[in-house]
Amino acid sequence: MFFRSKAPLRIGLAGGGTDVSPYCDRYGGAILNASINIFANVTLEPLETGEVILQSIDRQQREVLKAALQLETDSGLVLLKGVYNRIVRDFARKPLSCRVTTHVEAPLGSGLGTSSTLVVAIIGAFAEWLQLPLGEYDIAHLAYQVEREDLGMAGGRQDQYAATFGGFNFMEFYAHDKVIVNPLRIKQDYIHELEYNLLLYYTETSRLSHSIIETQQANIQQSQTKAIDATHKVKEQAFLMKEAILRGNLREIGKILDFGWQHKKAMAKNISTAHIDEIYQAAINAGADGGKISGAGGGGFMTFFCHGITRYQVIDALKMAGGRFQGFQFTSEGLVTWHC
Repeated sequence: MFFRSKAPLRIGLAGGGTDVSPYCDRYGGAILNASINIFANVTLEPLETGEVILQSIDRQQREVLKAALQLETDSGLVLLKGVYNRIVRDFARKPLSCRVTTHVEAPLGSGLGTSSTLVVAIIGAFAEWLQLPLGEYDIAHLAYQVEREDLGMAGGRQDQYAATFGGFNFMEFYAHDKVIVNPLRIKQDYIHELEYNLLLYYTETSRLSHSIIETQQANIQQSQTKAIDATHKVKEQAFLMKEAILRGNLREIGKILDFGWQHKKAMAKNISTAHIDEIYQAAINAGADGGKISGAGGGGFMTFFCHGITRYQVIDALKMAGGRFQGFQFTSEGLVTWHC
């Protein structure tokens, strides 16, 4: 028997970083993101060997362990082990012999929420196997607990909810882990136009987001006025983006992206680099209205909004920058699980 799941990665369109504590606990955060047809895939096979076999196809890693109440998470495929430990502790309450195989269709550290999306997909596969009564909010919150609490990984909260719910969502984040997901009803014509106007560009560099996020958190904890004011502006960007998309004022999106990007760079050091700045300026010079880095920054994917037919000029301009463009479509579906 195979128990399978897939969860979509996401493009963050506005508000990135305002979902990170302690900012969202003190001031409330707001994010607008949309899921895309690039997925984290998981297959779970129950075993009777007393082993736990963990394997990541894209990372070319494999571990064979003895089924236990808790697996060590100090090295190796820690996300898989973290989910296993939480499922055993909270639900199974006994060792589970199984093989878990994962494949993520984008590089880890690319800024599209790969780690959190993978955690959601792994939880989904276990939930399908064990028939766990978990709703969308339950799965997203459990994924957040595994990453941020159990494994101690720095980061925000949007990715777990984007992967679980799917579609275009305006998300609000508050103290005590309170999250409100507001699905947006957007006209299909607007979605098609967004797909045409948005370019997803991979810089061919990955980054360790936790160091950037830890700096961002420290700036808020130390009440650094510049960083707090910048984060307020990035939150404002989420509200501007929501209104523009819902009303179909798509011509404004490039300006809103640029507004957010200029302020995001002031939230913490290393969000941008000299190479990223060069790519961004080359895209603007070629006709892009605005853009941003995906995720915490420092590398990974960049998103550019190109009105009219300027996308072709931007594509030509960035051919020599050492990266590549990634095709995508928006998807309305979040986490999906099944068995066969």
